[in-house]
Amino acid sequence: MAGALHPLIERTTWRRWAHLVVGGALLMPYWFLGMTLAALLPFNGPGAGVLALLVFPAAAAFVTGLVPSVRLLESSLAKELLRGPAAALAPGPAATWESRTRSGAWFTLHLFAGVVVSGLSLAVPPFAFVLVMAPLVDWDERLLGRWARPGTWAEWAAPPAGIAGVAVLLVLIVAGGALLARLAPRFLGPTAAERLAELEARAVRLAERNRLARELHDSVGHALSVVTLQAGAAGRVLDTDPEFAREALGAIEESARAALEDLDHVLGLLREDRSRPAPQPTLKDLGRVLEQTRLAGVRLDSEVDPQVEHVPAAVSREAYRIVQEGLTNALRHAGKVPVRLRLGVSGERLEMEMSNPLGARGVGSGHGGGRGLGGIRERVTVLRGEMTAGPDGDRWRMHVSLPLGRVS
Repeated sequence: MAGALHPLIERTTWRRWAHLVVGGALLMPYWFLGMTLAALLPFNGPGAGVLALLVFPAAAAFVTGLVPSVRLLESSLAKELLRGPAAALAPGPAATWESRTRSGAWFTLHLFAGVVVSGLSLAVPPFAFVLVMAPLVDWDERLLGRWARPGTWAEWAAPPAGIAGVAVLLVLIVAGGALLARLAPRFLGPTAAERLAELEARAVRLAERNRLARELHDSVGHALSVVTLQAGAAGRVLDTDPEFAREALGAIEESARAALEDLDHVLGLLREDRSRPAPQPTLKDLGRVLEQTRLAGVRLDSEVDPQVEHVPAAVSREAYRIVQEGLTNALRHAGKVPVRLRLGVSGERLEMEMSNPLGARGVGSGHGGGRGLGGIRERVTVLRGEMTAGPDGDRWRMHVSLPLGRVS
C-alpha cells in the first residue's frame, strides 16, 4: 500500500497541497490569540469578528515573519514542497530589514492561503460525497427536504454538482500552489544587496583560489624543475666530481624543503587552517633562487640593484615570484641555456628584464602546461604594471615594469 502511494505523494500537486495545509495549521494559534484579544474589546458585533479572525492574526503573523530564522524555515519549506520557481531558492536567515519585511508578508500570505485551502479540503469532500450518493441512498427527509424532494430531477443533479465541487477544489489547490511557487522567489529570494554581497564573496573566493594556484605553480613548479636538473647533473658527475655532487644534493634538499613548506601552507589554507604563518619570500631571498638555478647547470648572468631589497613589501613578494617563474620557464622551455637577468629600480618603478636563447626545443615546448606566463601576467595586472614577453630574434625576452608608488 505504501509503495503504491509513494509516487502519488511525490507529485508536485500533493506537495503544494501539503505546503498550504501546513500554513493553515500554523494559523490556528494566531486565531486563538485573535479571539482572546477580541474578547477584551469593549464592543461586540461584526467589527470584533473581523479583528479576531483577520486583523489580529495577520498582524501577529507578520511580526513573527520579521524574525530572521523564519525566512530560513519558510525558504526550506517552499524549496522542498512548492518546487517550480521556488526550487531555486537558497535558504538562509534574513539579513536586512528589507528581507525581513518581505519574509513577514510571505509568512502572512502563506498562513491565510493555507487556512482557506485547509478549510475547503475538510468541508468539500464530505459534502461532495453526500451529493454523489444522493440518488442512491434513502437519506433522511430532514436532510434532503430543504433543497429538493426525493425522486425529483434536482436529486439527480446532485452527483454532477458534487463532482464539480471536488474539481473546483483541485483547481484551487493547483492554481494556489502554482501562484505561491511563482511568488516565493520574490518574497523569499535574495535582495539586491544580498546578491551583490554574494557576488563579492564569490569573487573573493575565486581570487583566493587563483592566488593559491599561482603560489603553488610558481613555488613548487620551480622547485621541481630545479630539483630535476640538479639531480641529473649530480648523477652525471657523481664519480668525477663528488664535491659538486654533494653541493647539488644539498641544494636539492633545500629546494625540496622550501617546496614542502609552501605546499603545506597552501594545503592548510584549503583546509581553512590559519595556524601556520604564510611563507612570504621577497627580493631579499632572491639570492637563494639564483644560486639554486646555477647549481642546476644554468649559466645565469644576473645584475640585481641592491635597492630592490627596499621596495614595498607587496611589490617585493610579487617580483620574487615573477623572477622565480621566469627562471622556471627558461629551464622548462629552453633547457640549460644561458639566462640573462637585469633587476633594478628606475625612478618610481621596478624594472625587470630576463632573456635567454630560444634553445633547441623552441618556444612553447617543454612540460609547463602553458600557465607560467599567464600567472606572471596576473601578478603584473594586480600591481597595475606593464609586461611584454615573446621572441626577439633568436632570443626569448620578457620585460616587466612595476610601479612602486614610493621606494622605502
